[in-house]
Amino acid sequence: MKNFSGKTLFLDRTDINTDEIIPARYLTEVTKEALQPYLFEDLRLDGFNPQKDITDKNVIITRANFGCGSSREHAPWALEANSIHLVIAESHARIFRQNMFNCGMMAVELSKQVIDHVFEHCSAKNTTVITDIDRRVFHIKAENFSEEIPFMLADFHHTLVTAGGWLEHADSKY
Repeated sequence: MKNFSGKTLFLDRTDINTDEIIPARYLTEVTKEALQPYLFEDLRLDGFNPQKDITDKNVIITRANFGCGSSREHAPWALEANSIHLVIAESHARIFRQNMFNCGMMAVELSKQVIDHVFEHCSAKNTTVITDIDRRVFHIKAENFSEEIPFMLADFHHTLVTAGGWLEHADSKY
């Protein structure tokens, strides 16, 4: 099972698409690891520098419709190559979300009110998310902030995540 806890990268924008996650010009790479240096290379956010801001981050918290655009597995692969296994957002594009779970990663949705609350209290601070998958709770910690936030995770998605992904699950069952 992958690590779903760690330092947090806040991306304060809606509709971050798969071309911004991993630009299409790198889709000819033949390994996941080869995608690693190009994560968010084309993402434009004020003050965001992918070379500097992604380092040591394991969790992303963002706004609505994360992963929209092309339905490529390369977007979760590029996240995985950078040790980012959890994306928390108001919503995810359907295919991106399922690709994350198929790869043994998590794309969790929280309400706009909860996301706004976390951004308000944590986004400008050194923030850590500790994930308790079995209890389905995030413990979010920042300066002068500590809160447990429950999340929904379908039983089948829990199975995929704990197995390490769809292929690992299928290998163990069939």
